[in-house]
Amino acid sequence: MNKNIKIIVGIVVAAVVVGGAVIYSKAVKPIPPDKDGAVERTFDNLMGSRYTEVLLVFGNGLTKKVTAGVYNTMGLNGANLAGGGDSCPAALVDNLDLEKLKGDHGALKVIKNGPRLWAVDHVVGKLGKERDFQGLKAHWVMWFPIPERFLKGEMENPYGVMDALRDTSMMIRKGSRAYILDDPQGITWVMKSASLIKDPNQKFEDLQNLGSRLKLPSGWKFRSAILEQDLVFMSDHGKAQITQDDLGNTYDRMGGPYSNYKP
Repeated sequence: MNKNIKIIVGIVVAAVVVGGAVIYSKAVKPIPPDKDGAVERTFDNLMGSRYTEVLLVFGNGLTKKVTAGVYNTMGLNGANLAGGGDSCPAALVDNLDLEKLKGDHGALKVIKNGPRLWAVDHVVGKLGKERDFQGLKAHWVMWFPIPERFLKGEMENPYGVMDALRDTSMMIRKGSRAYILDDPQGITWVMKSASLIKDPNQKFEDLQNLGSRLKLPSGWKFRSAILEQDLVFMSDHGKAQITQDDLGNTYDRMGGPYSNYKP
């Protein structure tokens, strides 16, 4: 091999190595230690109050093994520190630049999940690192295994089941109204949050009549009820199951290890 060919080969190899490194750095974002040092906090009087979640997606975009850190605004941004109030004012949440946030926080993707309205009264959870999203503050609350379709921008999956990893306990108190889905398998799902994403004009006071607005699959039913005892949302060894209706309202699975009883 003559000298010129060796030089050309060397340049090509170097370009491939550098190009590979650039691709890797863009496609692989290490999961940060945002759960470390998490402290248990209690929030009350949440029913009907506004919040938003920001999801930062980390992991390996090449192998699609990715996880989102979920950062919740409750108790921040002018809301009551103990719960209640608007924790995601429109001036802070409506104009978030998700592409810029992706670079600022070293994430593969940023997803805004909100604004939402709490449909529970009480939350106890471990809060980790607090991050600043262009002025909107939110603290880490859980890891969420991201389905591959989310990375492709296919965010909607109405009436599909998703897993969430969390150590959070939520409660709807006796005397409060619960919003309930029953699926064809006999599984009961209770709403934990109403979405203002797809329908910004959705009113909390109208949720009891939500069944007339939903496009329920065959065998699914919606109902609402005033609870005669406290309903506690739980997890099965740190795992909960959730679903959403076609308006993006979110429900947790009930019964067995997932709640103290099935309403």
